[in-house]
Amino acid sequence: MMMQERTHKDAEGAILFDAEVSPQVGHDWFAPDYWRERGALRTQVGGRGGVAIIAAPVGECVLRHYRRGGLVAATMGDRYLWTGADRTRPFAEFRLLAEIARLELPGPAVVAARYCRHGLFYAADLITRRIAGAQTLAECLAAGRLDGELAEEVGALVARFHRAGVWHADLNAHNVLVTPGALYLIDFDRGRMRIPAVAWQRANLQRLRRSLLKLGATADGEAAFEKNIWQPLLYRYGRTLTP
Repeated sequence: MMMQERTHKDAEGAILFDAEVSPQVGHDWFAPDYWRERGALRTQVGGRGGVAIIAAPVGECVLRHYRRGGLVAATMGDRYLWTGADRTRPFAEFRLLAEIARLELPGPAVVAARYCRHGLFYAADLITRRIAGAQTLAECLAAGRLDGELAEEVGALVARFHRAGVWHADLNAHNVLVTPGALYLIDFDRGRMRIPAVAWQRANLQRLRRSLLKLGATADGEAAFEKNIWQPLLYRYGRTLTP
């Protein structure tokens, strides 16, 4: 089904949504307290984004509030410099996810995005459909489930996105979801479409590698990681990138 992009603007800001999913989306949809009061906030987890799982009228969704990381977080928090509606983080991610869906790549289905402008700055939120029954690749690693077979599936997943020219700005083990039937990439904040090129594709893979190493993937030794995890991942990546 093709997306029907709609925008609602008012004094608070603007909401971009898929009218095929819901004919109307209001600011209440982006407030965890709104869902909590209705018993529809199933859980809220910590982390920089303040992610909430909500039981929305369109089904179970993920509500993510954009928040800065690193040193700038201490002064900017959840504020971003205003440079135009189409350049806001949520609108850019909404449209990238729409393109990912059009390309039939396994990413989260987008529902709505919002910005609230405050003078020179804005705050932002994004709602996507929840991917049921999923664990992150980081959780799979911690549980001892990351083996050569799963590593190959991860390699194939990344290659499909790279072949289509989708660059993930933060490719790490927390942004790879594993379900019994498929793997997904999530969190495309700051991602974009690029002309496929070896340089950025390799850099993306190295970012994933650093994430796995940071999470303890070399617990059995670096040689074992290379042989049992990383080489199978690269093998399947290469086969999928250039079949």
